[in-house]
Amino acid sequence: MTTFLFCFRETIWKLRVDFLQERVLSRWENFTIWNAGKQGRKLYRSLSPTNQRKVKAFCDVDENKIQKSFYTYEESEQRPKPKVPILHYKEAKGPFIICVKLVSRDRLIFDRGMLLQTSHALNDGILLEEV
Repeated sequence: MTTFLFCFRETIWKLRVDFLQERVLSRWENFTIWNAGKQGRKLYRSLSPTNQRKVKAFCDVDENKIQKSFYTYEESEQRPKPKVPILHYKEAKGPFIICVKLVSRDRLIFDRGMLLQTSHALNDGILLEEV
């Protein structure tokens, strides 16, 4: 049962990322991934090399992640390894891919509320949820 659920989740994730790359990212010159945590890094690793190069930064609200200052994609075959800056969300520029894992509806509502309170006009972004 567990293997089935894992395969199913990974299949859905791949379909979402493929759709995102084909319909959205193919039209964007660059973008920022909102979430320097597990979900944001997973999205980055799932992107094609062409779209990985379009990622100008990760952004986050977590000071511990921001203090790292960059994410190094260690699994990459490129030399030198790709490094992507990690910025405070107030310093980041859109368009954004907002990457969250749906833990609970309350958490998602809180996160969306926080996003709406930022100084950015987030009308140039996409919300990608993993359930």
